[in-house]
Amino acid sequence: MAEAPQPHPSRLTPFAGHPVVVGVVPGQPELVTLTAASWAAALGVDLYVGHVDQTRITVQEFPDGSVRHTGMNVDAEDDSWRRRSAQIASFLDAVLADSGITWHFRYLAGRPDRSLTHLARAVDASALVVGTHAPGASARWHDFVEGSMAARLSHHQHRPVLVVPLRVVDWHASTPWQ
Repeated sequence: MAEAPQPHPSRLTPFAGHPVVVGVVPGQPELVTLTAASWAAALGVDLYVGHVDQTRITVQEFPDGSVRHTGMNVDAEDDSWRRRSAQIASFLDAVLADSGITWHFRYLAGRPDRSLTHLARAVDASALVVGTHAPGASARWHDFVEGSMAARLSHHQHRPVLVVPLRVVDWHASTPWQ
């Protein structure tokens, strides 16, 4: 088995002239998208916004970062993804209206880390932006079982990952097992 290409100065994608990719989920605070947009504006680059639908399967990946996808049950096509895509695009229209940047939305499918990595590779992104889970027992359990998205991304591709905190927990009021 061939070894995966490792991070190295020769693989560094310069920030200047290379877009930023942000992963979004419905109901996520706009802070993640706005942070990515601010970064893209500061760099003078486009922003690629990716939403990964884990209930769908990628059938084909395209050079522009988009994918052709299908439902997991091919005998019962579910069009709810079209409504979700339209809702996310509407959210992005509202949040990014005054950002002054050019942005592109991609509705992706499958594993979030793989799908966002595909998008970043396809558009030759300089970095990825993701949000944290809201603190709580379910988030800790999810991270324990599956690992955090940021950790999975940082272990499976060479681009820097910016993690946007969505809620701060007081150091004195909490211990890791609470």
